[in-house]
Amino acid sequence: MSDTSPSNTPETSGPTDFDAMTRDIAEVPAVEVIVTVAVNLMSAAAVKLGLTDEGDKYKDLDEARKLVHALAGLLDASTTEISSFHAAPLRDGLKSLQLAFREASIVPDEPGQGPGEKYTGPVYG
Repeated sequence: MSDTSPSNTPETSGPTDFDAMTRDIAEVPAVEVIVTVAVNLMSAAAVKLGLTDEGDKYKDLDEARKLVHALAGLLDASTTEISSFHAAPLRDGLKSLQLAFREASIVPDEPGQGPGEKYTGPVYG
């Protein structure tokens, strides 16, 4: 049995190169960062809504509500910053998630009170 832990040793993980990470992120356009974050929020919300192959295994509507609300806020705040080329599919995805949330809820929110509807207005199927 060894006295040193194999995780987080310089031999196995190497030093973190923060300068390289900063250079990498500096080269990414802001629109790409915004779209990437939006897609990550959409993916996480879909998992929490039970829309993946695993179904209900990871379903958590409280978590899904937070993610959908955050996505709606991001899209609302970035509307003037990203082109409609990027914004239109993201808005469509958001609406699909909002509708899926409404369908998954045992007691649906009133129109305009669902996740993200503060930013998008009421969502109807």
